[in-house]
Amino acid sequence: MKTIRLLLLPLLTLIFFVSCDINSSDDEDIEVPPTYEFERNGESTVAFSGQTTRIKMADELFAAMLDFDNTTEELLLQMYRNQDESGNEVDPYSDEELNASTKSIKSKVAASRDYFTSNASLSVEIKNDFETWMIGQVNEVFPNQNQLASPGVPGQIADGSGERYINGQGLEYDQMVAKSLNGALMADQMLNNYLSPAVLDEGSNREENDNGETAEGSNYTTMEHKWDEAYGYIFGTSANPANPVATIGSDDIFLNKYTGSVNQDDDFNTIAEDIFNAFKLGRAAIVAGDYEVRDEQAAIIQESISKVIGVRAVYYLQAAKRQIEDDQLGSAFHSLSEGYGFIYSLQFTRIPGTEQPYLTNSEAEAILTDLLDDGENGLWDLETSTLDDLSEQIADKFDFTLEEAASN
Repeated sequence: MKTIRLLLLPLLTLIFFVSCDINSSDDEDIEVPPTYEFERNGESTVAFSGQTTRIKMADELFAAMLDFDNTTEELLLQMYRNQDESGNEVDPYSDEELNASTKSIKSKVAASRDYFTSNASLSVEIKNDFETWMIGQVNEVFPNQNQLASPGVPGQIADGSGERYINGQGLEYDQMVAKSLNGALMADQMLNNYLSPAVLDEGSNREENDNGETAEGSNYTTMEHKWDEAYGYIFGTSANPANPVATIGSDDIFLNKYTGSVNQDDDFNTIAEDIFNAFKLGRAAIVAGDYEVRDEQAAIIQESISKVIGVRAVYYLQAAKRQIEDDQLGSAFHSLSEGYGFIYSLQFTRIPGTEQPYLTNSEAEAILTDLLDDGENGLWDLETSTLDDLSEQIADKFDFTLEEAASN
């Protein structure tokens, strides 16, 4: 018996240590609050007003693109730039707080540290795409507001009891602008800028964060603030930004809305909570100085937000396929215009652990070209087999199936 006990002692000790290792977690010692609320000296350290401002600017811009009575090309470009063509201050918004802001949509489009610091020419090209679409809305669609659209001819097309306003290829410029901003503004700034180690750890950010040294005139460290700015691009207009999942999908018309849409699908019904929890734990990890956990949470956010964009791109292509088969051409063109924006947004996604999108600029552009390439009149000539092919190309880049994305 003594021999058996002696043999069991080291075995039990080994089991004990292995068990401790299995059950341990890097985030066990990180104090995570139940909501996204963090304080220093009794005052909040959370701030993302700039992101809220840009979301509101983009919302007004989208609305103005269908204001046939009041909108001009000059107004749309001023709303996008928040200045005139000479760089002078303007007041293009109905919200005076937006007019008082020095921020703009254009300055943050295709402007992330990781993707565009070394590719300024592509950044300019993308920024100009949005201006081209705005100019097209005023000069092609507006003059034909009351004309029935037909192949090659812009105008209105019935969608249920309402109308859609399309260009000669069947695309809605307003939808292209709004849906593309999900990627070019919101996702790019979140995934490829503020959650990037190049931004979070820039200069002496780690040392200052470790020492609790706050940014000048502020109650937060620079690293805390960068993380919060990423948070703002999805939750910045939430009814309760500290506890935003309760109203996910209803707080703005951009990433918040479409995260909510994807979350309603049984195949992805934890994605909103996953994103929120990762933001919350990552922020708590910054407070605790645990940068490994911080980066693990950033990877979860990058994957999840990218998935939202990928799922919606496939969803709209498949929705359009059903609508074309049901002879609902106006509905199909609307879905495809939304899908166009989400396909365009794929180039701003982020594969975790890399500095690469799920689809590159050239891959996304190739899909958009194919979408309009079944005939000389774009969507008017589109074959449903093309929609299946393009859907599969996108789904194959992600870990979801075409069927899962289409069922939303």
